Amino acid sequence: QVQLVESGGGLVQAGGSLRLSCKASGDIYIIPTMRWHRQAPGKQRELVATIRNGAGTNYADSVKGRFTISRDNAKNTVYLQMNSLKSEDTAVYYCNADIFSRSGGLFQPWGQGTQVTVSS
Repeated sequence: QVQLVESGGGLVQAGGSLRLSCKASGDIYIIPTMRWHRQAPGKQRELVATIRNGAGTNYADSVKGRFTISRDNAKNTVYLQMNSLKSEDTAVYYCNADIFSRSGGLFQPWGQGTQVTVSS
């Protein structure tokens, strides 16, 4: 079994920065892909950023140039650096990953979510 735990959310003024972290733990062999999603009140969950093991990143148009996804494979951790935050970035942020276990199973767990609130 594997799990993801996020941290780093909080309240910030517009124009400020926050850094989110998400650590995977459990029976992990390899994590090909890690993602950040967000869900604002009354809206559907949306994919914000994706990072593949050794092979690039993708971003939603709404965050390009402001958010940066990165990972530390030694720590099984993915980060989301969020700069120039806007009120419309207010949401619960979730991480998600494709994780192969040593026993050969594929898991796609979600973290519990971390609240990001941007005040204008």
